[in-house]
Amino acid sequence: MPPRKQGLPECLEAIYRRYNRRELIHPDPLEFLWHYPCLKDREIAGMVAQGLAYGRVAQILKSIEKVLSLLGPSPSDFLRDQSLRDLRLILRGFKHRFTTSDEMSRFLHSLNKIQIEEGLLGNLMQRLRRESGYPRALDDFAAEILKGTGMERNSLIPRPCLGSACKRLNLFMRWMVRSDEVDPGGWRGVSPSDLLVPLDTHMFQLSRRLGLTGRKTPSASAVMEITGAFRKLNPADPVKYDFALTRMGIQDRGDDGLFVELCTVHGC
Repeated sequence: MPPRKQGLPECLEAIYRRYNRRELIHPDPLEFLWHYPCLKDREIAGMVAQGLAYGRVAQILKSIEKVLSLLGPSPSDFLRDQSLRDLRLILRGFKHRFTTSDEMSRFLHSLNKIQIEEGLLGNLMQRLRRESGYPRALDDFAAEILKGTGMERNSLIPRPCLGSACKRLNLFMRWMVRSDEVDPGGWRGVSPSDLLVPLDTHMFQLSRRLGLTGRKTPSASAVMEITGAFRKLNPADPVKYDFALTRMGIQDRGDDGLFVELCTVHGC
């Protein structure tokens, strides 16, 4: 009897079971969030981690660790006692590629102000989502943080309305909203069903090979198209497979090619 053909959902579930494991997180900026059981601290750590998640992974982890070490065991409590001037002195000399110490100081100062006003960054996101729906709320959330920095642009917080894939911001949302062996979660006011795929080069190429998008560049439009395809497969949790699929590529065991071949052979 010939083997039963697998569908794409079954392929994805198999990849999820294999790679969505805590011991496979390193090296990933996500690992820092697991150090903070307090949700306020996890929010700050997550925003620092997403903001610096560009460039070589070794340098990303080094830069995140440097900033968080300066903020102590409770970043939220630490920031409440610091003025913008204090933060500039504390972070003097910090640099991560084109992110400056001034950008980081203003960014942290803005996050602190929002936590003081809203209680949690998640409370702000919940309110914005209730007012205008998720995609618009994501941009409004970034705009509120940016406004608090007093800058027109800040490399640590992208604006979805400008048309980029905004991988880092979508990663942060995945980390804070989903809760499983990999994503620590904590937010209650946003549903996993709202989330958008954090589109990096690997995920974009894989999505093109699977026919989930016909876009030529990893843009905001590609994010919506790919997320829509995953949402048809899993309406309640369209980014469920994000970590497993990207980790599969990083592990470099040839599983990515085998996965695409398997799906092609079985007509997925």
